[in-house]
Amino acid sequence: MIYLQNVSKVYSNGAVGLNNTNLSIEKGEFVFITGNSGSGKSTLLKLLLKEIEPTHGKIIINNKDVTKLKPKQIPYLRRDIGIVFQDFRLLPNKTVYENVAFAMQIVGASGRDIRKNVPIVLGLVGLARKARCYPNELSGGEQQRTALARAIVNNSPILIADEPTGNLDPATSWEIMNCLQDINKRGVTIVMATHEREIVNSLKKRVIEIREGNIVKDIQEGGYDDEMEYSQVFI
Repeated sequence: MIYLQNVSKVYSNGAVGLNNTNLSIEKGEFVFITGNSGSGKSTLLKLLLKEIEPTHGKIIINNKDVTKLKPKQIPYLRRDIGIVFQDFRLLPNKTVYENVAFAMQIVGASGRDIRKNVPIVLGLVGLARKARCYPNELSGGEQQRTALARAIVNNSPILIADEPTGNLDPATSWEIMNCLQDINKRGVTIVMATHEREIVNSLKKRVIEIREGNIVKDIQEGGYDDEMEYSQVFI
């Protein structure tokens, strides 16, 4: 589903975002990306979304070599990738229903499909009764669940979550994680950047730690030493 081959990103000021990175993420995996600020997590996510270009190397997403895509092809790549941010990024003048429907409208979905799919997705994230509410009438967790619904309503096979629990209290964070796990069970590949140690330790999914642009740990689900505490991922 996602494959990086010898990928490096060096910024114009000489800072190294990623250094000769090789990475493979299979369809249906749930992968945590960890590391300190400035480690390269954001660089990795921006490369996957083609917001920035690699200095060297090849990136394959859903069987497409995205390093060779022309600018007019990038919107089609992003239809295959849902994205959830830490700060929700909802449209304040649109209701929950309209925020989710807008994601379908911009890819040219028919009104019939929108009327069919949006209620289904809102039900999946537990917001069926909030469809007519505006973002300022929602809690932080409800806003993030709206963002999740928006990210998956087009049936994107990949979901990138960039610190999705960063602005939420612990109880609400677990609500979001439960939603993400339900989405993953539907076959969606999830790549989640996070600093939340407790979440990573509890869920025991695959964990990739990046440090100074290098992958320094890649702990497979069930493939780590049982005697090693997961907190060792956060050195």
